[in-house]
Amino acid sequence: MKIVLATGIYPPEIGGPATYVRALAQQLHHAGHTVAVVAYGSEERGVDASPWPVFRVVRGGGPLIRWWRYAKVLRKIAADADIVEAFSSVSAGVPLMLARLRRPKKVLRLGGDFFWERYTDRGGEKSLKEWYAEKPRSKFVAQKILASFDHIVFSTEYQKSLYRAQYQLPMHSVIENALPAGIPALHTVHVPLRLLFMGRFVAFKNLPVLLRALAFLPQCTLALVGDGPVEKSLRSLVQELQVTDRIEFIPSQGGGAKAKVFSEMDLLVLPSITELSPNVALEARAAGLPVLLTRSTGFGDMLTRGMVLRDLKTPEQLAQAIADVRSRYGEIAQVAALSPPMRGWEAVAREHLQLFSSL
Repeated sequence: MKIVLATGIYPPEIGGPATYVRALAQQLHHAGHTVAVVAYGSEERGVDASPWPVFRVVRGGGPLIRWWRYAKVLRKIAADADIVEAFSSVSAGVPLMLARLRRPKKVLRLGGDFFWERYTDRGGEKSLKEWYAEKPRSKFVAQKILASFDHIVFSTEYQKSLYRAQYQLPMHSVIENALPAGIPALHTVHVPLRLLFMGRFVAFKNLPVLLRALAFLPQCTLALVGDGPVEKSLRSLVQELQVTDRIEFIPSQGGGAKAKVFSEMDLLVLPSITELSPNVALEARAAGLPVLLTRSTGFGDMLTRGMVLRDLKTPEQLAQAIADVRSRYGEIAQVAALSPPMRGWEAVAREHLQLFSSL
């Protein structure tokens, strides 16, 4: 089969979709299929040593021009494809609609919600479920986009159930994330407690709450690993809170450097307003690093073994949750060091191929 993976972000950019698409492309290529990736990004950042082609679409010019530019690339490389799988309902989904491709079956993989994320960018603080309870006006547009696909793949049962209550969906299924391979190491607590956030610096990650919580926790340090559009405001808040001596900003890490960060930290903290299926939590779990995760997550019981789930909306809630983890650190670390269930990228790719063959 010829399979085109259409994504908003792709390495060297960071984020769950970037990690997911590259890993899936690798498995599909190894299985003997023809794979191509379309992603936003400059040509300078587009150098990629992978054996499949990666087509970069420049972001400049506003959304309409950007989508049209992306659609033009799709018409060029995907007209003869068997499958086009999009990894964003808007960033890749709208260009796929504009491309008006007839031959390929169209699949949308959802591990987040574009319109809810834009709501949080504007300062919204409701969880995904709370936001849908308010009947957002964007539902009409989202329904049009969803209806243009032959199949929707959700990363969690949680989001599938939520969408079934809100939309008229085409055929749909759940393909859960891979659990990264690894040998979990037993972590012993440091003094001060070493906290870690790793990921994109965007609004729904709720990072100002994490910084304000640190002001209540003088016996903790924090490493913020990643980058993103709110980094400048985060740095200003660090200055305002007078915690510069306990917070370090670190560029995005990958491979062995990421593993080293996991080994040196005590607790990965993900205080997002809603976090449906964070790959970084699974990577930390595979390394044996305890994880503190918002209760508003799509992960089921199997994936959250070795993680601590709490309500983390306010600085006070987050500070109390971190204090609770510190008081029981030995017990929590023992559970996190247990071998997680096995689910490799081979299984994820196999389930995708089974789906593609059925369309």
